[in-house]
Amino acid sequence: MTRQQLIAESLRQSRMLLMRYAKGFDDSNLVIQAEHVPNHFAWTMGHLALVLNRAAERLDGKPLPESDFIKADGTGGGNGKFDSESVSINSSPKPDARLYPGFARCVEIFSVAVDRCALAFECATDAQLDAPSPYGQTEVPTWTLGMRMVFHNGNHAGQLADLRRVVKLGSIFA
Repeated sequence: MTRQQLIAESLRQSRMLLMRYAKGFDDSNLVIQAEHVPNHFAWTMGHLALVLNRAAERLDGKPLPESDFIKADGTGGGNGKFDSESVSINSSPKPDARLYPGFARCVEIFSVAVDRCALAFECATDAQLDAPSPYGQTEVPTWTLGMRMVFHNGNHAGQLADLRRVVKLGSIFA
């Protein structure tokens, strides 16, 4: 297995593991929030999709898909799309479900972003993977972005697990 394949498969597996925590969320509660628990389901799906697409963009050169994101102005999305500014880092989830896609569309956008990111890493050359890429306040080899995306998905899976606990959605293992 090449490192391209390993990163791609790790990304796909992170989707499967995170989606276990979607159990119990639907259109009626996708923006439910709880005190001391950051984010809600819809924001999380949009945020993850945004970050995954941005990582893929470094390899495939394609911008955010217009089918999934509207022009960013920070006021919120809706109509089946996310506003990239409303789900970016340091943004605050809004309690109005109309500003986000519905549950099924949130999941679809996230899933498509995972596929795009996995494919970008799978098709990357060794030179592309070894090239430096900006990340936050530093620069890292591009291949490490794939592993960071897996970790990022896991971090937000933990937030969903915490949210599920607080709003009494029960264990995913029940």
